[in-house]
Amino acid sequence: MQKDYRTGRVVGLATTAALGGFLFGYDSAVINGAASAIKSTFGLGSFALGFVVSIALVGSAIGAWFAGYFADRYGRQPVMLLAALLFMLSAIGQAFPFGVPDLVIWRFIGGAGIGVASVMAPMYIAEIAPAQMRGKMASLQQFAIVIGIFATGLINWVILNAAGGKATNDWLFGLPAWQWMFLSMTIPAAIYGLLALRLPESPRFLIQRGEYDEAKAVLRQIYLVDPDARVEDIKNSMDGEHRSSMKDLRGNRFGLLPLVWIGILLSAFQQFVGINAVFYYSNTIWESVGFTEDQAFQTSLITTGVNVAFTIVAIALVDRIGRKPLLIVGSIGMVATLSLLTYVFGTAPIDAAGNPVLANGPDIVAVIAFNVYVAFFAATWGPVVWVLLGEMFPNRIRAAALALAASAQWAANFIVSTAFPPIAGKSLGLAYGIFTVFAVLSIPFVMRKLRETKGVELEDMDDLESSSLKAA
Repeated sequence: MQKDYRTGRVVGLATTAALGGFLFGYDSAVINGAASAIKSTFGLGSFALGFVVSIALVGSAIGAWFAGYFADRYGRQPVMLLAALLFMLSAIGQAFPFGVPDLVIWRFIGGAGIGVASVMAPMYIAEIAPAQMRGKMASLQQFAIVIGIFATGLINWVILNAAGGKATNDWLFGLPAWQWMFLSMTIPAAIYGLLALRLPESPRFLIQRGEYDEAKAVLRQIYLVDPDARVEDIKNSMDGEHRSSMKDLRGNRFGLLPLVWIGILLSAFQQFVGINAVFYYSNTIWESVGFTEDQAFQTSLITTGVNVAFTIVAIALVDRIGRKPLLIVGSIGMVATLSLLTYVFGTAPIDAAGNPVLANGPDIVAVIAFNVYVAFFAATWGPVVWVLLGEMFPNRIRAAALALAASAQWAANFIVSTAFPPIAGKSLGLAYGIFTVFAVLSIPFVMRKLRETKGVELEDMDDLESSSLKAA
């Protein structure tokens, strides 16, 4: 079958939009390298450190909540520029805090940028990508996130070693290494803002505003055929509609439409399997079981490399195999690996400080299981959830529903990130046991509640909504 779209142009637009995901990953993971230094610099306990780390997620939830409203009111591209500005401000603020209170504020602002980017990238990509490419292009969001996480780990490690192996050591211009870790984010934030300026507006937003000629001009950049028929399809899907809001999501299932609940639960499961405990606290975890700070950095860097490699696997498979089968395989793999980690951490001998001690075999088993767990997540739940959130809602509720589902994801992330340090302080085995339970529960949820969206045009999602209503 001959393609009727310009592959290179689609990839270019999607890649630029997905750079928000790079900053999303960079900002959310930069704290991993700086956490120990912040803890010692400001004299924080485990709960206080967990709050400083996870307050960004409150900002993310709020940013995501309002992103859909702003996107429908002002357009997709201006809101991407807002995300770039928030990232830039937070990078500078986190690098030069006067104390814990303003560090918390800057973490919150950076989190708001993450929340905005988490909504805008999948929304924009879903709206400009042809159905045949949408899964791969939407997966670029997660690919950019994991590249951002990897880049953070690599840059943090380089800065750490340049400063003599301790994040509290002074480096360039007398600034401690951990401050340079935050400052390094200003460069990708500036690049993202400059590239976002060149993005065309989403054709669906332009049609919503009645700017049909402008929409056709954008569609001509993407499609080889005359755009009139596609404009009519989009107009028909929007006939009689208005700007989506939270009241459009109301339904008879605990106050919301069943499809919206499916999106919320999908987001929650992605977080409750514990993946961000890995990326926010992996250095701390490995140090607590006997690794040196440098060994912990190197081990975490390997993990982020695995994350990148297996996200590429997801991009290759998501439009070929489909969304639902990948999620089921991922859940089964995570159950197996999380169960093993629960056993290893739960049965390890405890030192005088109350930390499990891994050596002479269990340490190797833990590192391997840890990375295989990340591989299963990265090839399935990591990118596929963002693909689904960008495409599973019909046009009439997409912005509001995606904003709510993304907010739920960040709220779940906040719960996990805040609760993990104190629970892990009592028992790492208990923490990973909880993650295992949610991985188990995710299997029947996907099998019973989720509809396959592979190859379905956005204008045809109403049919899937009807089937979801019957299944929910």
